[in-house]
Amino acid sequence: MLALKILIVEDDNVSALLLKKALEKNHHEIIGVAATGEEALEIMDEKVAELVMMDINLGGELDGIKTTEIINEKFDIPVVYLTASSDEETLHKIAGTNPSAYVIKPFNIRELNMMIELAIFKDKKEKELQKLNNELEEKVKKRTADLNEANKELKKALEKEREIGELKSKIVQNVSHGFKTPLTSILSSAQLLQIYAERDQPQKAKLIKHSRKIENSVRNLNNLLTSVLFFGKADANKIDYRPSRFFTAAFFNEILDVVKANNENGVEITTSFTNLPKTLKSDTDMLYQIYENLLSNAVKYSKRKGNVHFSVEVKDGIMISIIKDDGIGIPEKEQSQLFDRFFRAKNVGITEGSGLGLSIVKKCVEVLKGDIAVQSKAGAGSTFTVTIPID
Repeated sequence: MLALKILIVEDDNVSALLLKKALEKNHHEIIGVAATGEEALEIMDEKVAELVMMDINLGGELDGIKTTEIINEKFDIPVVYLTASSDEETLHKIAGTNPSAYVIKPFNIRELNMMIELAIFKDKKEKELQKLNNELEEKVKKRTADLNEANKELKKALEKEREIGELKSKIVQNVSHGFKTPLTSILSSAQLLQIYAERDQPQKAKLIKHSRKIENSVRNLNNLLTSVLFFGKADANKIDYRPSRFFTAAFFNEILDVVKANNENGVEITTSFTNLPKTLKSDTDMLYQIYENLLSNAVKYSKRKGNVHFSVEVKDGIMISIIKDDGIGIPEKEQSQLFDRFFRAKNVGITEGSGLGLSIVKKCVEVLKGDIAVQSKAGAGSTFTVTIPID
């Protein structure tokens, strides 16, 4: 057992003397004996104590409990109470000051030594715990400060990204719109060349051939710009659902006319329309993007003089559309990337395309709260099924 510097606070001289002898017998150093709380505090101001043996009932204005409260606050050393009473009220008062231990009078040496060891052990563990708590609080403060700083940097980065996104969107829209006007002029000129070429002249065939090339190139570039504009709006969250009522037959006939006009492979398009009402209500711009892209792809990637089947059915407020072709199909391992921007399957060869069409289709289907599924096998064609709720 460690030798300690102990202060005895006891107003009974006999008890104080017996306690002093018992402690000195165990090699402890008694720095003083005080009869009152006031005297005990004066001694502690002058000498260093490592433990206080405190009688609860003292003379003077400060009893043992009040004196202990001051010692706890000012000196932070363990206190062992000495009391002749073990009633519930006394024990309740003792517990309120968080004593290191207490000894019931009359005490024996073995019990006294055990209580002192308990007091020192308890004090040591409480201080270790307090140290750990303080270190933890410092770490929490530092982590919190680091997290707040990281949040500030993240907010700055997000704000910067938003500004860059808006700037990119504006640039894309301005450049795209800027291209569309001259492209329209080029397209008109190419169409005029075809009209002039119909008159008898030596270069008629070449004029028609090259003017059609110009026209097709302009249409492809115009479609690409339209796609870029679409994704510019999508990235800026500016794609809105704008439903309107339209004539069903006229809408699908317009799409089929556009697809057939660009059909250079002699592909036959067969249609099947079931239970279609005279009018429907939905966003026609998005429906146009869906069907024009899917049908154009079906024709473009079909075999020469192949067949594309296009069926539409309305059932229980759902429009179910199927576009089936007998073309080159999509390799199974690449189908998971099918709707990614700019993705093109490896088997497309030299067939022109931007890789944006199916991405646009997917986005439009999502905005319309519909679904799209594909079944395909390389060399055996593809089947796209689109389901869209309609009014």
